[in-house]
Amino acid sequence: MEKRVIVIVGPTASGKTNLGIEVAKKLNSEIISADSRQFYRLLDIGTAKPTKSQLSEVKHHFIDNLEITENYDVSKYEIEALQKINEIHQAGKIPIIVGGSGLYIKSVIDGLFNEVGRDEEYREQLLQIKNQKGNEYLLAMLQKVDPISAAKMLPQNWKRIMRALEVFHLTNQPIWKLQVEYKRENDKEFHQFGINWEREVLYQRIENRVDIMISSGLVEEVQNLLKSRIPKTLNSLNTVGYKEIIEYLEGNISIETAIELIKRNTRRFAKRQLTWFNADKRITWIDFSNSTEISKIADNIILMK
Repeated sequence: MEKRVIVIVGPTASGKTNLGIEVAKKLNSEIISADSRQFYRLLDIGTAKPTKSQLSEVKHHFIDNLEITENYDVSKYEIEALQKINEIHQAGKIPIIVGGSGLYIKSVIDGLFNEVGRDEEYREQLLQIKNQKGNEYLLAMLQKVDPISAAKMLPQNWKRIMRALEVFHLTNQPIWKLQVEYKRENDKEFHQFGINWEREVLYQRIENRVDIMISSGLVEEVQNLLKSRIPKTLNSLNTVGYKEIIEYLEGNISIETAIELIKRNTRRFAKRQLTWFNADKRITWIDFSNSTEISKIADNIILMK
């Protein structure tokens, strides 16, 4: 039975969707999304989901599979994505994972360390600290005991921050060290390919994408979400593009400022994605700055082993 899995990664606005679809069409296969924001229904324009036309060309999994109010985490994704990979393999096809959520991709390839138990009393203490002093205080606590893990997290990732603190509390070891030592049995062959652009070109692509999102109705999309009484505090809405437009709609900033913040925050997000992926030396990088012939690049990916 086929064991190969093709993985296409890269920063936001790099062109992963188009390349993934081209590879999938050539292989007559299916795509497993690894973009944690595209899982949610109703978050369409701001997450740059594949279009209806693209979705009709190739079967996608983990697109619009969750309600906007649902809680979902990477450990669930690991289990469900591996199940889907097995199903696609059993059909005689090569699965294609496409996305920019590094932790979700890592969970499928390497597994996540989940052996350490829970300390409910300590978790309650951390939750009280979060509610009283804020997410940034929690992150500062983690920086003191596990600066390596803390450097990969943002204040809004408070659940991950709490888990890292809990693991250190229980084991006196940083969670990253335990994750590195953890090895899940794996019979699959993952072939990772990253899309690389010159930094200035990537940033221009990001700015162009944000302009397209605004002209395509991002403001109206967020307005409709708020009108339907969806809580703005949902984790799914704590997403670049949505949180800035919410600030605009609440009268806290101008639309011009919101757009500039979206562009700035997206550039910063792309930089963090690149830092994450560059740390994985198994990724074969494809320079798109010199060639954007998608069909030929897809052919090369298919032939590489």
